[in-house]
Amino acid sequence: MRKVLIVVYYWPPAGGPGVQRWLKFVKYLRDFDIEPIVFVPKNPQYPIQDQSLLDDIPKGIKIYRQMIFEPLRLATFLSRKKTKRISSGIIQKYEKQSFLERTMLWIRGNLFIPDARNYWVKPSVKRIKQILNTEKIDTVITTGPPHSVHLIGLTLKKQLNIKWVTDFRDPWTTIGYHSKLKLTSVSKRRHKALEKEVLDHADKVVVTSAQTKLEFETLTKTPIKVITNGFDEPFKKTKLDNDFTISHIGSLLTERNPKSLWKILAALVQENEAFRERLKIQLIGVVGNEVLDTLENLGLKSYVRHMGYLPHNEVIELQRNSQVLLLLEIDAKKTQGILPGKLFEYLNARRPILAIGPEGWEAAKIVEQTKAGMALTPQQMTDLKNVLLKWFSEFQSQGLKIQSEDIEKYSRRELTASLAKILTWELS
Repeated sequence: MRKVLIVVYYWPPAGGPGVQRWLKFVKYLRDFDIEPIVFVPKNPQYPIQDQSLLDDIPKGIKIYRQMIFEPLRLATFLSRKKTKRISSGIIQKYEKQSFLERTMLWIRGNLFIPDARNYWVKPSVKRIKQILNTEKIDTVITTGPPHSVHLIGLTLKKQLNIKWVTDFRDPWTTIGYHSKLKLTSVSKRRHKALEKEVLDHADKVVVTSAQTKLEFETLTKTPIKVITNGFDEPFKKTKLDNDFTISHIGSLLTERNPKSLWKILAALVQENEAFRERLKIQLIGVVGNEVLDTLENLGLKSYVRHMGYLPHNEVIELQRNSQVLLLLEIDAKKTQGILPGKLFEYLNARRPILAIGPEGWEAAKIVEQTKAGMALTPQQMTDLKNVLLKWFSEFQSQGLKIQSEDIEKYSRRELTASLAKILTWELS
C-alpha cells in the first residue's frame, strides 16, 4: 500500500468546514490502496472546536504532531474577543473597526506573510524530513489555508525533490478578506510571488472550484485538477420543522449580509398573517454584528434563532429538519468561483436551497444543474419574493419538497476516488 504524508493545520478537534475535507479524504484513501499519514500542529489555536469530529478519525491512522508558535496567542492579552473574531474571518467594516482592530489587521497582513502560522514552517520541515525517511514516503500533500502550510511543501520540494501535491481549499491572493488586511504594496508583491512559486514548484495542484482553476491557469503551467468538497453522511428522512424555517449554516460575514432577503421577509411578515405566524430564521454559526443589526432594524429580531456554533452531527440534523436552506455569497465578481462546503451537505439534506449570490456564481450553477432549489442575485427581488411565496404555499398545503438529481458524484468517497487517481503518478 502506497503511503502519502498529508500536512494539514485544521484537524479535529478543530471545527468548521476547513477540517471536513481532509478528514474525509483520510477516511476513504485506504479503499484505493493508499495509506494516509497525517502531520498536524500539536498545540494549535483553533477559533472553533468540535470534539465530536474526533470520532470521525479512522482507527489506526498514524498522526504526527509538531509544536507550533502562534503570535495570535499574544494578541489575546490585548483583546481575546477581537482576536478570536479576526481569526474566525469576521472583519468589520472600516468605520466600525477600533484602532486596536486596525492595528491588528495591519500586523496580521504585513508582518506575517502569508499568515500567522508561518513560524510552523521551519520546525515542520525538519521533522518531516525524518518522517519521510522513517516511513519510506515519497509523496507529500499540503492543504491551505493557512497557505503557510504550502511553504512546508515548497521547502521540501526544493531540498528533497519529493512528489508534491498542493490543495487549495480557497484561493490565495484573491480571497475576499485579503483586501481588508491593509497590505502595503511590498506585502502584496510578496504574497503574489509566494503564490506563484508554490504553483510553479508543485507537481500537481488541486482546487475546489472551476473558477479557481481558471485563475491559477493564468499563473502556472502546473496541472490543475478540480475536486470539490462533498458530503459523507447517508441520507435519512427526518421530521420537518413545523414552522417555515429558513436556515443558514456557517459563518455569516458582514459583506455577505443578504439585505434584499431580509427586506422581503420583513415585507411578507407585514403583508401575510400566516407567514408572520410561521416564519423562523435559524442562523447556525458565527454571525457578524451588522447582520444582526439589520435583522433588528427591519423588525425581524423576534423571528431569529441565533444558535452559534454547533457540533457537526447536530448541524446535519438541523439541515434535514429545515424547510429552506439558505446559501449566501458576497455579490462581487471575485466571489463567482467560491463553492461553500455547506452546499454539498445541503444537497444531501434534500431540502430546497435558496442561493443568493453574484451573477455567474459557480455554486448557483450546481444548484440549478441538480434541481436542488433556486439561485438568484440580490437584484432579483421580485423573483425572490415570488419563490418564497410559492414555497410557503407548498409548505402550507401538501408540504414543501424538492426532487434533486445527480448528487451522488459529490459523495466524499467518489471525490476520494478522484484524488487517488491524482496520486497514481505512473498513470497520470
